Amino acid sequence: MSFLDSLDTLVHEGAVVWGFLAAVLLTVCLAPVTAWLAPRIGAVDDPGHSDRPRVHARPLPRIGGLAIVTAILVPALIWIGFEGPYRGILMGTALVSLLGLVDDVHGLKPSVKAVGVGLIALIPVLGYGVTFESVSLPVFGNIDFGGFEAPVTIFWIVFLANLVNLIDGMDALAAGIVSISAASFAILAVSFGRIDAAALAAIVCGSTLGFLPYNWHPARIIMGDCGALALGFVLACVAVQGVLKTAASIALVAPLLLIAVPILDTSFVVLKRLKYRRPPWGADQNHFYHRFMRIGFSQRRTAAYLHVWAAMLAAWALLVRFVPPRPLGEWNLRNSLIVAAGALVVFLASVWMVYTLEILKARHLRVLGLGRFATREEQDEEEEAIERALTAGRR
Repeated sequence: MSFLDSLDTLVHEGAVVWGFLAAVLLTVCLAPVTAWLAPRIGAVDDPGHSDRPRVHARPLPRIGGLAIVTAILVPALIWIGFEGPYRGILMGTALVSLLGLVDDVHGLKPSVKAVGVGLIALIPVLGYGVTFESVSLPVFGNIDFGGFEAPVTIFWIVFLANLVNLIDGMDALAAGIVSISAASFAILAVSFGRIDAAALAAIVCGSTLGFLPYNWHPARIIMGDCGALALGFVLACVAVQGVLKTAASIALVAPLLLIAVPILDTSFVVLKRLKYRRPPWGADQNHFYHRFMRIGFSQRRTAAYLHVWAAMLAAWALLVRFVPPRPLGEWNLRNSLIVAAGALVVFLASVWMVYTLEILKARHLRVLGLGRFATREEQDEEEEAIERALTAGRR
């Protein structure tokens, strides 16, 4: 199915359109209710008494995720139904949100949350067959997981749930990136003829878009773990049902590109923590959004840059899907040049991003033989001093 045909199917499929609109409306209506409820159950995020560094300066209600999850579950039950694999997905999403709610109110260790998400993932994976048995790679061909499809899928779900949770540290960031990813998953899923997965992805997109007016800086409410964990959980399941079950090579590449910004962010943070001999799951101020703000970017500008970066990666994933370099197994020069040009644009934008964030430092450029571009020798030393100061005393 072509890109235009996929869009045409989306806009004419009732479950997709009405599910999306209902999700937007429900979130818009329910978010103020969760803001009213939060202080009454002790679910207020106070930067002065938080378990990790915050970028907001005042206490905020942190159970906005309840509005998001409700706005996912209700339209999904109406337009997708509570049967087959989607019964397991919706049950799991609700339970993960409740787990996150417990953390938002009482606090849980990261390891407890990870184990909890893993146990809940057993419901859709073992109970309802939400697994992907193999992946197709351009060079290696089809790789069958054999008896490991369930562990691999559970790892994927836990990984993505925690990934979304980790980037939910700044106004509008997680909601915006999930919106972009969900919209892209909807297009990909419908192109593979998986209408129910496309409808659920559209519903997730609508719920996060409806939340953005309340979450855009200065935020009036944040989603909390009850929202971030659940969004990562349902997005991972949508990826499995809508894309990863497909034999096409893009089936593995596309989901990784759609969540590339959170993956890069988390990978950098973990490596940084290991460098300073700190637990990889600890809290610090080394995320991309922290670094943007340290070099003078506002929260709105930071969120916009990271959203644009995520959108560019998503656009390239869609380009590879709809302009494949090897249609029907034969190389196509025109398509290959178009995809290569898109890859170059994304690569250059990504290099600019990591250099602006001073992840790619002057000494790294010298090692790569690009010393003429190294203009930040003094900033290198200053950056190292900042990093050590930020991580000192948090071991």
